Amino acid sequence: MKIGKMMRHDIENRSKRRAVGSALTMLAAALGVTFFAARNVRADAAPAFDLSGPRVEMKVMRAGKTLPIANVPNLQAGDRLWIHPDFPDSQSVHFLVVVAFLRGATNPPPENWFTKAEAWNKQVREEGFFVTVPQGAQQALLFLAPETGGDYGSLRATVRGKPGLFVRASQDLNQASLDRSRLDRYMTEVRESEGMDAKELHDRSVLLARTLNIKLEMQCFDKPLEQQPSCLMQNSDQKVLDDGHSQSMVAALTSGPSTDLIGAVSTTALAGGGTYSPYVGAIVDLARLMESFRTPDFQYLPSLALPKLEQLNLRLNNPPSFRKPKSVLVVGLPAVEAVQLPPLRPVHAGEVLCLEKPSLVLAVEGAPLVFSTDIGHHFVLEFKDKTGAEVRLPARADAVHGGFLVDAKELEGRALEPEVTGTLRGWWGFETYEGPRFDLKSARNAKWNVAAAEQSALVVGRDDVLHVQSGCAVCVEKVSFKNEKGVELKTSFKVLRPDTLEVGVGLKDETPGAVTMSVKQFGLAKTDEVALHTYSEAAHLERFTINSGDQQGVLRGTRLDEVDSVELKGVKFSPAKLSRANEKDELRLSAATAPLANTLLPEEKVVAHVALKDARVLDLQTTVEAARPKVTLLSKNVQPGPTPTALRFGSADELPQDARLAFFLKAVIPEKFSHAEKIEVATADEAFHVSLSVSDGNLVMQDSENVLATLDPLKSFGASAFGPLRFRPVDADGAKGDWQPLANLVRLPTLKEIRCPDSPDKQCKLSGSNLFLIDSVASDPQFTHTSPVPAGFMEPTLSVPRPNGTLLYIKLRDDPATVNTLVLPVLPDER
Repeated sequence: MKIGKMMRHDIENRSKRRAVGSALTMLAAALGVTFFAARNVRADAAPAFDLSGPRVEMKVMRAGKTLPIANVPNLQAGDRLWIHPDFPDSQSVHFLVVVAFLRGATNPPPENWFTKAEAWNKQVREEGFFVTVPQGAQQALLFLAPETGGDYGSLRATVRGKPGLFVRASQDLNQASLDRSRLDRYMTEVRESEGMDAKELHDRSVLLARTLNIKLEMQCFDKPLEQQPSCLMQNSDQKVLDDGHSQSMVAALTSGPSTDLIGAVSTTALAGGGTYSPYVGAIVDLARLMESFRTPDFQYLPSLALPKLEQLNLRLNNPPSFRKPKSVLVVGLPAVEAVQLPPLRPVHAGEVLCLEKPSLVLAVEGAPLVFSTDIGHHFVLEFKDKTGAEVRLPARADAVHGGFLVDAKELEGRALEPEVTGTLRGWWGFETYEGPRFDLKSARNAKWNVAAAEQSALVVGRDDVLHVQSGCAVCVEKVSFKNEKGVELKTSFKVLRPDTLEVGVGLKDETPGAVTMSVKQFGLAKTDEVALHTYSEAAHLERFTINSGDQQGVLRGTRLDEVDSVELKGVKFSPAKLSRANEKDELRLSAATAPLANTLLPEEKVVAHVALKDARVLDLQTTVEAARPKVTLLSKNVQPGPTPTALRFGSADELPQDARLAFFLKAVIPEKFSHAEKIEVATADEAFHVSLSVSDGNLVMQDSENVLATLDPLKSFGASAFGPLRFRPVDADGAKGDWQPLANLVRLPTLKEIRCPDSPDKQCKLSGSNLFLIDSVASDPQFTHTSPVPAGFMEPTLSVPRPNGTLLYIKLRDDPATVNTLVLPVLPDER
């Protein structure tokens, strides 16, 4: 138990030790500690490790299957490693290749866990050699050491004498290699962006930063276009942000020295603590560790592995020395642990995509290594066609496009359903991978309908907007308009919803008459045509509505696109949103600040001065409406439901569906409650709502100014309501106040128990019912080690990380932003 606490304490403080600045470099030099390259910690330097190392090939064999090292995220006991040092015939220095396995920070490995091979040996040079991962191994390192007398024994003694430091070195080498892969991919793609226009460069950079989890310097886009690419590549070491997936792949239990002067200094403000990226932190950690291994005969140089196929593709920071102390190259191999599958998730939940779109992109995020390494391979988008046959479209991870590019060539000649659900599948190393699901539609000729309220919406003399509906809106490639003379009009469109297009058409120079709208879909030769008509309309003002004390008003009439502003008793209102319904325009206007209470009085008759864009001013008689009701929330209290729960909520705003919410309100406008006043409570989309009233007993007046409201969400909304709730007052005449936030309504799973196997490498099982209401489970509140719950999950048990004591951390599907604590006894596995 004591060792476990030491290990957890060490891991929790890793991030603090990694933040090191130039002040630390000077301080370390004063203490006699030599960092292998000062530029590694300078904020204005290029990435370190830019020297090519020796060529070493490696493959991993598991259960009869062989993969190149670039496809391998983790090792397992029993894996056979084929290693081939591919040195040139002219190599003058003989190197020993040593593979060492470790089993934690406090348990030196046995001598037979070290395997050496002479790189100059003819058989080794031509055929390579094999190593088997032993049972109980947790980390693996590869050493390249110049041949000297006693070199192998000295190296083995050093590793066995300081296993904790080499465990740390293994972890840092892996972390730095994975982070460097993201940085290299980002830098390569930005270099290839030179010559693009400003918008293309901006969009490309934003997608790169999102998929690779790279810090994007937005101020670079304020510079001249020719300077933007170089600006985006500055301070490159500081761009790599924390990535929980890569950290979980390399995390190992370590316990460093109890007196760590440099680690302590690195957390100080003088040393720039908290300033630098995890990549720089790992590099500085390596510098410290390698220096501690130094002997009169050997110095240890870290080497990053950036695998390509079977090549380890080693990168060095300093050229090796062949004089005493001679350089021993240290390479981190993948950790020996259970596979950590990438937690990919759709960027836009609920998005509907078109199968025939040539540039179909499955936008995903959450696992940058999918885009920066070759660990993931053979991805496909899988679904069924109309006959029930499986369709597997090749999918390629592409950081530039922000997701997976799908090759739809195999769709030719296939009969497809109008709507299908596709699943991203592939391999993560040796393991099959099932990723997120996507809603897909296929293109087909269809009838396009114009809403009844917009049948006369096309008005000449202006650029107008029309909304048309069909089941294939997401598959639209082009929309065009032609007038009676066959002249094509300027047209634009965007997809508002999977079944709705918003079409903009230029009618400024047109005359009333017939027009034809043509809709072209991806993959279809035939276009859909819709006959429409344009109309003329004169500007006309009907009414301006505003309530006393309000900051917004509504102007109704026609041709309101010509309105520039409205002035009412010295208060200027500017256009905010123009909409059209029932052949009428409705323009919402807003003042910069709310009018004073005595500026616009209820029932006051005033003149609204409406300024048009052509400098004309029209006057409109207006009557100020009564002030809308207003209340303030004084306090609230959640009364638990009848079913107890093991969850401890991370936010006071969480409202379980079977609980009751009591909240006190104070009247503001008017200053006293009337018995006829109601409080309306609804979900954010207003799909569920209820009115609380005195007559129904769920409003109880404490006095004339304060009222106690009681909400029973399960009774009022049913079992399918969830998400943010809000409330507003409604007076006796039906006037409604502004919405105000109230609580987050969440549905709870029933959680029974946690059972864990004896092996610490295996996950535990959480049992219960309605587990689909869980979004994800983690063993730490930062959700570094997390288990997401897929959509449609119906099993009674869920694999979860091993709890921290009796604690697990849960995000509910109805409020994934809040971290809740689960407290259940941890029982032994029954098997």
